[in-house]
Amino acid sequence: MTLAAKIEQEIEIPEGVTIQIETNKVTVVGPKGQITEEYKIGPIKIEQADNKIKISASFPKKQQKAMIGTIKGKIENMINGVNHGYEYKMQIVYSHFPMNVNVENQNIKIKNFLGEKHPRTSKILGNTQVKIKGQDITITGTNKEEVGQTAGNLVLATKVGRRDQRVFKDGIFIVEKNVMKNDA
Repeated sequence: MTLAAKIEQEIEIPEGVTIQIETNKVTVVGPKGQITEEYKIGPIKIEQADNKIKISASFPKKQQKAMIGTIKGKIENMINGVNHGYEYKMQIVYSHFPMNVNVENQNIKIKNFLGEKHPRTSKILGNTQVKIKGQDITITGTNKEEVGQTAGNLVLATKVGRRDQRVFKDGIFIVEKNVMKNDA
């Protein structure tokens, strides 16, 4: 079995985006904001040269090869986020009891879900914005992980339990995921 001497991945840095790298901390700044991530990288090196970022490891093991791809994907998501932003569209669906959904501070309150007396809550992560208009919920932000986790928290908060899910189809569901292209 032969080991690869060195594995290297490159990412182009687009215009209007600046990246700062400090050992295991990467900060990406763009027109829509700033995102900072910290990685446990071990023997993996993240370097900036000219208009590119190089992620490499010498004599990598299987886990380090996978980590190089993961770090590359996360940095690409950060660049897309500060350039364009992410948007998740969700829909409130009910057939038995009308739900009331409101944003309060960093939480989303879901009242009257399946006729329950106590409201359910879902947490909004980071700098994510949530807009509710009728039956539609729009979640936007620069950090893909925070936007996705906020949407996931909403789905989990309205999960139907102890009832036949073929009959009780109530809940809040993800309808669409987008990278925002226009500057609205």
